[in-house]
Amino acid sequence: MSKTELVQKEMIAAMKARDAERKESLSLLLAALKAKAKDKKEALLEAEEDAIILKEIKQAEESLAGAEKAARADLIEMNRSRIAVLSEFAPAQMEEAEIQKIIAEVLQKLGIEKPEPKDKGIIMKNLMPLVKGKADGGMVNRLVGEAMK
Repeated sequence: MSKTELVQKEMIAAMKARDAERKESLSLLLAALKAKAKDKKEALLEAEEDAIILKEIKQAEESLAGAEKAARADLIEMNRSRIAVLSEFAPAQMEEAEIQKIIAEVLQKLGIEKPEPKDKGIIMKNLMPLVKGKADGGMVNRLVGEAMK
């Protein structure tokens, strides 16, 4: 079962349970998934579905930050709820130790023993395809920076 189908099934269950907040969050996610599939004119791959889910989570987190800055309790609660619902469908994120292991493998493959700032571009170019959708880009960037010290 694709994530799109799973989201649709969960949305129907939320409607039957009269859980308006959950239904709304799932409805927005389902709309984003279907819009991408319509643009592509074929079914989405799992990696594409995961990317859309992560994008929706990131948008909700940005909205949450704005709501917290504006001290809007109603929006804060809504966005926290949305993030919780969307996180159920998000792919599992890699731990720092796993990312560090992959960084070490990439460095070994490239033959770089002591990485320097000038090597960062080539390291990231080889590393990102291995962790895309599985790890936060900011964390990956930070860990590569730490490996250069």
